[in-house]
Amino acid sequence: MNLNRIDLNLFAVFDAIYTAGSLTKAADVLCITQPAVSNSLSRLREMLNDPLFVRTGHSMTPTPVAQNIIGPAREALSLLRKSVQDSHVFVPETAEKAFHFATRDLLEASVMPRLLARLQHMAPGISLSNYEIPRGEVVGAMASGALDFFADASTFTDPHLHKQKIAEDRFVVLARKNHPDLRQGLNLDTFLRLGHINVSHRKSGAGPIDIALDKIGKKRQVYMRGQHFLTVPSAIVKTDLIACIPYHLAKHYDLAIYEMPFTVNPIEYYLYWHVSADHDHAHIWMRDQILEVAKAFSP
Repeated sequence: MNLNRIDLNLFAVFDAIYTAGSLTKAADVLCITQPAVSNSLSRLREMLNDPLFVRTGHSMTPTPVAQNIIGPAREALSLLRKSVQDSHVFVPETAEKAFHFATRDLLEASVMPRLLARLQHMAPGISLSNYEIPRGEVVGAMASGALDFFADASTFTDPHLHKQKIAEDRFVVLARKNHPDLRQGLNLDTFLRLGHINVSHRKSGAGPIDIALDKIGKKRQVYMRGQHFLTVPSAIVKTDLIACIPYHLAKHYDLAIYEMPFTVNPIEYYLYWHVSADHDHAHIWMRDQILEVAKAFSP
């Protein structure tokens, strides 16, 4: 049997004939014509190489083959109906589902713990996973169902993705306490004189801090370039270097925080998801939860 030829609608007709005992009654139950029922039965007979039903008086008597497959057929149809119904109804208290995220270290450290704490009370059967993925692979991973959400502090446009701004933050300067050059505070001259740790996921090129400095004709001294904000505090506490990091991360460390001595554009965080999930009830519910926990990042 070629499984690619199987039409599940045929088994719905098969179930109706088996239950009703006649083609006419089955047609009434399915709200289709009797010729349509006869046509479906003929196709199913050909596919299974068995008559399935034989006429006995005014009723259709199932063959042994029909009796053997009616149970599994009904189970499969029931599972399909339940799956369709579940796609239109989402009950977080009883749902068992895994959501897959791809976020940078900053959002993983700030948003994911808040989201997880919220879910523990509202939807204990939901689990979260987070992994890093190249931007070029995001659309394909979402289309295949391997990825539900991508979140980042950068924006890009793709016809297969929807996006929403979920939070905003600002850069601050992080330094160790009692820094000998910062006893009088931080001004632009001191900022430019001190050594910096620059965080960027790219191997080279200017980031938002350097772009803002370039606008005023200035340049800073970068002594270390790293990929993750979370590694910055451990380097700061052991050196006289400083770093520009988002405030909502900086505030968690026992380090000195200074406002930027020049204007830098705010950090905007965006959530992306595939267009195919736009109306999925579970997906909509999870987006609402993400937006709720992200309110902590309001300016």
